[in-house]
Amino acid sequence: MKQLTVNGMVISTMPIGEYDVRLVLLTKEKGKITAFARGARRMNSSFLGANRAFAMGEFSLYPGRDSYTLTGVKISEHFENVIMDLDKVSYGSYLLEIANYYGMEGINARDTLNLLYFALKAIESGNIPYRLIRAIYELRTLVINGEYPDVFHCASCGKDSDLTGFSFRYDGCLCNEHIGDNLKLSNTALCALQFIISGKISKLFSFSLKDEYMDEVCNLISKYFKGKAKKDFRSLSML
Repeated sequence: MKQLTVNGMVISTMPIGEYDVRLVLLTKEKGKITAFARGARRMNSSFLGANRAFAMGEFSLYPGRDSYTLTGVKISEHFENVIMDLDKVSYGSYLLEIANYYGMEGINARDTLNLLYFALKAIESGNIPYRLIRAIYELRTLVINGEYPDVFHCASCGKDSDLTGFSFRYDGCLCNEHIGDNLKLSNTALCALQFIISGKISKLFSFSLKDEYMDEVCNLISKYFKGKAKKDFRSLSML
């Protein structure tokens, strides 16, 4: 098979032998793939820039039976400001772990890669709280993978107005008439959820919330994501 070029990000690495590195890449064209960088840990290796997580750019690969061999790389983004800060790298590592968990080979992962990129840029800038970035990333990841709550209609009657509650059991919002003893939802939180689910990925990390509403949104999304993902992410212990 011929060599191919993909655009993506290194989401995990593992040393192999004395000098080689096993890379897991999230790529726009091929989804999540495994590639081996031969001699990447040698001081004079042309792959040095690609042998760590967060490296983003263009990767030239030679396909094998079960994996790829790295033949060339042009790194365009290292996210140095994320890597050099403990809080930032902790949140960034959590995002990478989610991307790894949900990543699949052989699919177009443009939206997943864009979401990861803009989330890391938001962490790098520090313009909005990290916990909100985390919540936005968690919920939009579920959207990309086709499992997310209906926050535009009542889960009981289909009504699209007076949505004042949320039900984890019914996977969505409830109108004032059917809220019962379910979680109450402020209009601000409702608007935030609607924007996260339907907004352009490049604009998702452009807003913030007052603390009371941020707590409401982040706590709801965290509980919802945990229920859907059904996985204990190791990097959460760092947050």
